[in-house]
Amino acid sequence: MTQVFDLTRGHSPLIISMPHSGEELGAYAGRMTADALKIADTDWHLPKLYSFLADMDATVVHAHYSRYVIDLNRDPSGKSLYPGQNVTELCPTTTFDEHPVYLPGEAPHDAEQRDRVGHFWKPYHNALAAEIERVRHIHGYALLWDAHSIRSHVPRFFDGQLPDFNLGTNDGQSCSPELAEAVYGVAQQAEGYSAVLNGRFKGGFITRKYGQPAHGVHAIQLELSQITYMDESFPFTYLPERAGEVAKPIQAMLEAMLSWKPKG
Repeated sequence: MTQVFDLTRGHSPLIISMPHSGEELGAYAGRMTADALKIADTDWHLPKLYSFLADMDATVVHAHYSRYVIDLNRDPSGKSLYPGQNVTELCPTTTFDEHPVYLPGEAPHDAEQRDRVGHFWKPYHNALAAEIERVRHIHGYALLWDAHSIRSHVPRFFDGQLPDFNLGTNDGQSCSPELAEAVYGVAQQAEGYSAVLNGRFKGGFITRKYGQPAHGVHAIQLELSQITYMDESFPFTYLPERAGEVAKPIQAMLEAMLSWKPKG
């Protein structure tokens, strides 16, 4: 199997996590349906969209494997992030469109899921936790941005069209309120784009686990509507001009994070 993740180490307080941008399926591909092999539910092209990070001295942790292998932004116990709502599993068995991921009889059993946690989930989270602690030791605090994207229409999860910028702070629990408002203010001012704070997406497992303001770790998730930078239909083509435009307010949000300093 190929490397589980890439790590680019920076020296600013900013850490970027990209848990769903991986496209590798490895040997599991032979057990999956033709529909799943399109990996349609990938957070497509995020490393390219966020290429400006090279100038921000940020730390970046980017997953290699598809969320169809294991979802790095889910509780390994299988506990739901949104109780009572339709959600995907730790090792998804259906796509966002509720089509089977696996051929008949090929879905992973409990023991295999535990193996995947050990091989993929734990290394990613161990690296992310270590980088958060390293940055917090240097600066006294750490700023975590969990980067995601999703199709603008996914009836399984929400009605109608999703706003462009979907910021989540676990209803204010994962970061300083002042920091959240500063970032959200930038998103609201971005001409031609819509934004919401703690709407349908309030932050996944990563935001909720690591965002601990009392311990100097402030986490924000961005769920970006893919219509802002790519073709949402197969083969999911990156649209450079459109991407270049939406990258500007995203960079401005991250600059607002870096401009913020904790009190005391």
